[in-house]
Amino acid sequence: MSDRVVITITDGVADVRFNRPDKRNALDGDMFLAIAEAGERLKTEPGVRAVVLSGEGPSFCAGLDFSSFQAMAGGEGADSPRRGNPGAIDEGRITHLGQQVAWVWQEVPVPVIAAVTGHALGGGLQIALGADIRIVHPDTQLSVREVHWGLVPDMTGTFVLSKLVRPDVAKELTFTARIVSGAEGYELGLVTRLSDTPYDDAMALARDIASRSPGAVRGAKELFNRLFADGAAEQFAEERRVIGAQIGSPNQVEAVMAGFEKRPPVFTD
Repeated sequence: MSDRVVITITDGVADVRFNRPDKRNALDGDMFLAIAEAGERLKTEPGVRAVVLSGEGPSFCAGLDFSSFQAMAGGEGADSPRRGNPGAIDEGRITHLGQQVAWVWQEVPVPVIAAVTGHALGGGLQIALGADIRIVHPDTQLSVREVHWGLVPDMTGTFVLSKLVRPDVAKELTFTARIVSGAEGYELGLVTRLSDTPYDDAMALARDIASRSPGAVRGAKELFNRLFADGAAEQFAEERRVIGAQIGSPNQVEAVMAGFEKRPPVFTD
């Protein structure tokens, strides 16, 4: 297990911490692999009854590492770790690597609670949305950030957003890429519960869940997910198709360059 993600299991609760605090737990290739590996481990880890996801340091996850945007601007988008290898979808899986780091928490058979502070931007927000429950500090910065960089939410975000908020809300958040507070996220439906101490409250909730009949809890998640996951495979394939047309395109490169150069972008129709 990479030290990019640290797992501690105590009394049935798996404490999963993203461990790149100096980069606000931003997602590079190693981080993608470590998160996916952590989720795979917890699918079959004996004795686990609940999972808490959090970020070491002040932020949950600030999204894609800037080095990956620089690679896209330099024409290396086809091999971006965000996408993984577009063809590398294992038999029986409906995701590629970028999608799996968010969706794996739905595949973990026990409840997964995200304790969110600081920043959950772009891919970081999509990972949080992949949890069953989100406990969020009111001042946390949340954003469906991809359009700002000339991209689309491609880590299961379009699918999960459509399950959590009204279609017009999902579109407005996506089209504008605006940053909302945890408090506004709660009003919109992105956040399950607000807390001044998200990690402490997430751990308390996880311990409560872990004290319940494990078969009943797992069975309840399975039943809810039968409905929640309907149509997921088709939507994930469409995410891969649409973002594949954007990465490395002139307008996407311009979005990245304008962001780095702090100037208004100039797009072509």
